[in-house]
Formats: sequence, structure tokens, C-alpha cells
Amino acid sequence: MTPAILTNQLAMRYDGAFALKPLDLEVATGEVFGFLGHNGAGKTTTLNILTTLLKPTSGKALVCGHDVVAEGFEARRRLGYVPENVRLYEAMSANDNLRFLAQLSGIRKPDEEIRSTLKFLECEDLGPRRVGAMSKGQRQRIGLAQAILHRPDILFLDEPTSGLDPLGIKTLRDLIIRLNKERGTTIFMNTHLIGEVSKTCTSIGVLNHGQLVFHDTIAEVLRRFGDDTALEHLYLSLAPAAEV
Repeated sequence: MTPAILTNQLAMRYDGAFALKPLDLEVATGEVFGFLGHNGAGKTTTLNILTTLLKPTSGKALVCGHDVVAEGFEARRRLGYVPENVRLYEAMSANDNLRFLAQLSGIRKPDEEIRSTLKFLECEDLGPRRVGAMSKGQRQRIGLAQAILHRPDILFLDEPTSGLDPLGIKTLRDLIIRLNKERGTTIFMNTHLIGEVSKTCTSIGVLNHGQLVFHDTIAEVLRRFGDDTALEHLYLSLAPAAEV
């Protein structure tokens, strides 16, 4: 099976300094992959390259078998993306936002897909509401809706639980797990919340100063280290506390 993500010596430089050092990474189709790292480690740079928003300095990246530079359009057709701060038209309703984005994505029956998506996300009541009047958690859910309207093979999430209260975090976590299990969507999640990784992800990578310093399955981490607090000890040993 073609990996969901495959990179070969993928790198990014700014003013001669590495923001991302040559990265070799493979994420299998069907995984929920947690990309951990301190602020400034290079997580968002990596995500921006993989979502075709940024052209790498060197190296290669494939998303669902498509080169993100040479085949950017084909790669974009197969991915969805939810940024840390979801951008929506605040004066419009959620339905109108989603309809506009569905049309841009070439979805043939936008209203039907909007209803189906909001039902899947258990937020049909948000459809008629004006986005500007919504809470952070509600906006995040509409942001997730726009990212999965076209039923992508892989979903990229950049700090998806940032600014959410505990209930909002649990709700989003449950939706991510449902997307993976019920639709088979591969998830790539940038985060620095170690507790969420242990509850959500099947594998992790740790980035430290632009370099991948660890990559393994959650099951193997727990087997080797014994319990779910192992992730915290592992992460702090790879990314010193002073840098977190």
C-alpha cells in the first residue's frame, strides 16, 4: 500500500539556517500520526510543505503518492487542512461558508455534502448560525467540516486543540478518532500536548530544532517504557525542558 506521507531528505532553509533539517519520514495509510515538538521546532514548516503551501529548499515529499511540488494539484485534491486559527467569513453562516468552499473544491452536490458532513460531526444545529457569533470550539468544528467536505484521504491538523476548554478538547479528540476509524482517514496532527497524543495517536514523531529525533508507534513506546506517562519522559529527554 502506498504510504500516506513519504519524505526523502526534505529540508527548508531560511537565511542560510535550517528550519527543517533533511527529513526522512514515512506515515502509513490509516495512521493517526502525532508530530511533537517545542515551539519553533519546525512542525508548522513541515506541515506547510506537505500541504503545498511552502516549497522546500531541497528534498522530496509525496502525499498519497503525489509529489507536493511537481504534482501539487493532485496532492491538494487528496488532503484536508485545519490551521491552528481557522479562517472563515464571520458575517456569513456556517452553511454559506461551507457552500462557498465546497464550490471552490468542485463538489458536485454541495448542499447534500454539507448536510452529511455536519451530521457526521454532530453539529447540524450550527449550519444556519453566523460564524462570528460562535465559540472557539464551534468555529473549530466548522473548520474541520470544511476540511473534510471533499472526503480527503489525509487530514492535516495544526495544533487542533489550541485554545479549547477540556470539553472542546475531548469532543475534537473523539471526532478525530471517528474520522480515522469510520472513514479510514489518515491523520497528521501537529501538537505539543503530550496527553492528547497518548489518547489519540497510533504513532509519533518528535522534532527538535528542525531534526527528527524519534519516530515509533505508541504501542511500542508503551511496551518499552511501561505506561502512558512514558511519552512525557520520552519527550522531555529528547526536547530539553528549557526549550519546551
